[in-house]
Amino acid sequence: MSGYHFLKPFTFKHQTITLKNRIVIPPMTTRLSFEDGTVTRDEIRYYQQRAGGVGMFITGTANVNALGKGFEGELSVADDRFIPGLSKLAAAMKTCGTKAILQIFSAGRMSNSKILRGEQPVSASAVAAPRAGYETPRALTPAEIEATIHDFGQAVRRAILAGFDGIELHGANTYLIQQFYSPNSNRRTDEWGGDRDKRMRFPLAVVHEAEKMIATIADRPFLLGYRISPEELEQPGITLDDTLALIAALKQTKID
Repeated sequence: MSGYHFLKPFTFKHQTITLKNRIVIPPMTTRLSFEDGTVTRDEIRYYQQRAGGVGMFITGTANVNALGKGFEGELSVADDRFIPGLSKLAAAMKTCGTKAILQIFSAGRMSNSKILRGEQPVSASAVAAPRAGYETPRALTPAEIEATIHDFGQAVRRAILAGFDGIELHGANTYLIQQFYSPNSNRRTDEWGGDRDKRMRFPLAVVHEAEKMIATIADRPFLLGYRISPEELEQPGITLDDTLALIAALKQTKID
């Protein structure tokens, strides 16, 4: 145990942000937000009760646009009107020096028309998730892909303005970012799909948009994280070799 330093501070590579210790509360789904994604008092209380002793606290996921919603009770960072509530949430999480991280995502095909209030789910391709009960999504157009990348950037901007210490891109759990990288869900034949490098284009574009927004807007050190699922059960699906290739590409970015 002499070499185990989980109570010692940790400083991130790309930013001058130091955690007071290496204990992290990971993102957990609470379903405590209002129907439209606004922060509730119960949600603030939930995070405030658990902050303080840990070095870093990551929220449950927040959608970046209306078509990104995956479940009821989910946070949203899709509009500036959410900033006041998110500011209160960030302040509650930062109790006693804990660093507050907002996880952002789009659910993509892992949603349904009921949750989306009559809208068809979207994804890289019109391929339903190979699980019971999921609808066939429609493929995003190239213009919609660019708009979604922009939406991720705007979500980063709002997280900065709300007072968070960083964001985590949810590139795991079969949500939209992963859907573009997966050969199971991405059957496109344009520049956004095909071989591994083309399937990687969307995840990297989202990262670069986040980097650009941080460089432009942040007036303080601001962390950028990326969550990964290493393999998929589906065939075809993401393999460990695919994940290692993605990690190698992410290492060339400013991911912390």
